[in-house]
Amino acid sequence: MSATVSPAPVPSAAPPVSPQARRRRNLAWLRGVAIAVVTLVFALPIVWMFAAAFKTNVQVTDPSVGLWFHPTLDNFRSILEAGQILRSMGNSLLIGLISTLLSAVIAVPAAWAVGRFGMHRTGSVILVARIVPAISLLVPWYYLFARMGLVGSYTVLVLSHMFVSVPLIMWIMISFFAGLPVELEEAARTDGLSAFGAFWRISLPLAAPGTATASLLAFVFSWNNFMFALVFADDRTQTVPVTLFNFISYASTDWGGLMAAATLITVPVVLAAVLGQKYLVAGLTSGASKG
Repeated sequence: MSATVSPAPVPSAAPPVSPQARRRRNLAWLRGVAIAVVTLVFALPIVWMFAAAFKTNVQVTDPSVGLWFHPTLDNFRSILEAGQILRSMGNSLLIGLISTLLSAVIAVPAAWAVGRFGMHRTGSVILVARIVPAISLLVPWYYLFARMGLVGSYTVLVLSHMFVSVPLIMWIMISFFAGLPVELEEAARTDGLSAFGAFWRISLPLAAPGTATASLLAFVFSWNNFMFALVFADDRTQTVPVTLFNFISYASTDWGGLMAAATLITVPVVLAAVLGQKYLVAGLTSGASKG
């Protein structure tokens, strides 16, 4: 009795790749390459700054010294012992928090009123305030604040930063409030709430991601602002951008100290962006989709 041998199964050929799938795969590959190139371009200056903070001035200006060198902490030690950078960081933090808080208190209810009641003319005025260059106002501002005895104080820096922060927060929040369902506020008013009560209890909690986004952007502007602090601040109220400028002199530049100070002042902004990333992304995407 002979045993029957079944033929081995022939492996089926792979299905041909459709032109659409091949095109999507090529586009995904090109997108990945483009993202890598853009990331590299933007990351290289930060990497160079961080590396230069641990170099001597001779190593910073030597093109042959790349990322492989013997690091030193002398730059950080010298700027911390001087004390000016820490005082300036405290000033920037204080001015940024106060100006952002006051700007949000003013701008968020105003943005709700503009977005909810269709005050398009007011929105156009806000856009004009965003377009006007702040440098064109420095001379009249300085004359006015000098007559009031405010030059060199924290008050003048907070007010000057609010000139930019208030329109910035309003411009972000107008479209956010305009996209919220008006039926929620109408139902709240039916239950006995006033118009402001409906805003406070209904719209404001829903707008928390947008408010966090606008406030974070306003704080970053205040932290990085150089022009207002250069004109209005003195040695007591000096902020970090002006302190960085002091590392540059007519004869030479302290590159090691400059990069160490730049690294220190970058850390708070990066931490704020990382900690508020969830609200930042949610606020930007919500404003884009609802506006």
